[in-house]
Amino acid sequence: MMKNEDEPLAYSIGWQPFLGLKIYLDSRPLIPRPETEWWTEQLLSHVGRTTSNITFLDLCAGSGAIGCAALARLPNARVFFGEIDPEHEATILKNIQENNLDASRADVRIGDLFAPFGDMKFNVIAANPPYVPAGRALPASVADYEPALALYAGADGLGVMRRIAAELPRHLAKDGVAWIECDSLTVAAARALFEAQGLSAEIRADHYGRPRIFIITSCAPC
Repeated sequence: MMKNEDEPLAYSIGWQPFLGLKIYLDSRPLIPRPETEWWTEQLLSHVGRTTSNITFLDLCAGSGAIGCAALARLPNARVFFGEIDPEHEATILKNIQENNLDASRADVRIGDLFAPFGDMKFNVIAANPPYVPAGRALPASVADYEPALALYAGADGLGVMRRIAAELPRHLAKDGVAWIECDSLTVAAARALFEAQGLSAEIRADHYGRPRIFIITSCAPC
């Protein structure tokens, strides 16, 4: 069978490189993007300066690329993966195994956002949640192949972000940090959601110069 010209190459070959890892896409999760790879490297460089044991959550994990990179680069971290789609669990486990990562420090849980983690708190939370408004037109290579569950988040694109902001204070440890990818077109509205919860949300541009990531701490400056 001939490959459709719109099908992403990563799905066709079955994997995507990510920070030196080979991220398999067997269950067809969202394909890790260069901008996500860029900020993940920034985050891991920042976190890697500490020598204490930490708990790290890859929220909305999909393929588990972010969490796998944390396992590879943070030997002092216990890494949790949270993903709503049960089909991706086997893919995450495969990515841990095939990249020869320390599975004893990994914990994969399936459920809606923080639900699988009870009252757990994390030193580091990293997330690339759905943030595309439902009415926005996307290229056929994205809209026709990548999972809508990982892309769209209601009419304004903030449906999932709203819930993360509301639940984050309960799950971010004292002096913890969350790095959350956002849509550059709704960044101001998204930032307001976190600030309304008493959180400090710094906006950082990606390597293309677009607002891309929130760096969120548990206590807003007075």
